[in-house]
Amino acid sequence: MKLGVIGGGAWGTALAQVAARGDRDVLLWARERDVVTSINRDHVNAAFLPGIALSPSIRATGSLGELSGCDALLVVAPAQHVRAVLAETAVGATPLVLCAKGIEAGTRLLVGEVAQGVHPRAPIAVLSGPTFAHEVAAGQPTAVTLACADAGLRSALADRLAGPGFRPYASDDVVGAEIGGAVKNVLAIACGVVEGAGLGLNARAALIARGFAEMTRFGVARGGRAETLGGLSGLGDLVLTCNSVNSRNFSLGLGLGRGRSAQALLADRRTVAEGAFTAPVLREAAAEAGVDMPVCAAVCDLLEGAPIDAVVGALLARPLKREAA
Repeated sequence: MKLGVIGGGAWGTALAQVAARGDRDVLLWARERDVVTSINRDHVNAAFLPGIALSPSIRATGSLGELSGCDALLVVAPAQHVRAVLAETAVGATPLVLCAKGIEAGTRLLVGEVAQGVHPRAPIAVLSGPTFAHEVAAGQPTAVTLACADAGLRSALADRLAGPGFRPYASDDVVGAEIGGAVKNVLAIACGVVEGAGLGLNARAALIARGFAEMTRFGVARGGRAETLGGLSGLGDLVLTCNSVNSRNFSLGLGLGRGRSAQALLADRRTVAEGAFTAPVLREAAAEAGVDMPVCAAVCDLLEGAPIDAVVGALLARPLKREAA
């Protein structure tokens, strides 16, 4: 199975490295010319994944048309750009493995729903879990959820990607796997704010637990399963990204907690903190579904410039309730 990767950022490059294990050919599409040149000439992605020597069997291209010879495509473009990139790509019935984490602005669709709308004949899979790109590319132990409704395709993709340092766990809950990855980005911003504002480890632990409850409520309301949200693509990813400055979303929250504006922090970034774009969409989707998500709503307020003390005070002043509620 020849794999193509759509997206030349850190995560797309790391997945290309996984797929190239054993000198298997992988074709990676990147929009940036310097990334294409760097990978093909020097076997590194100096812009997005510095310090990692890439397999020579990874070839980069700036032409989406070259992906037509691939047996499956790993879609790693940012969630808000997936529709546009897929619209430019001849997919047909080629399986799409969605690796972006987010909800589309305006439509409030999950990335898988976007992909199905653009290419209705393409089988859909989702790869999600606790993954920092540098560790994956370096071959450090990593486990992920690989969700797909088609058991045969799911097994073939797992066999193709699995290796000593990369372990995919099978699921048929595509919706649950997607929602975990989308919501944890927003919660990671909240945890970064807690750290940046010096609110303490107790507060961070409580926020992770209550945020996970919000994630589960929303996931179940959208058709996912609670056990999926309790797995690698939900709780696992949440624990990772809520506790490390290696998380772009946590780092964004850290800056907010230290008093910087969201506008200034986002302007500094070449890479994307997906949670900043997902938060307002998630607030709308939660309201539409009748799901209470106060932590995620608080992140929206902070991104819009509300004072930290006021936002935290409002959360702590909410009426007392049963923990399971």
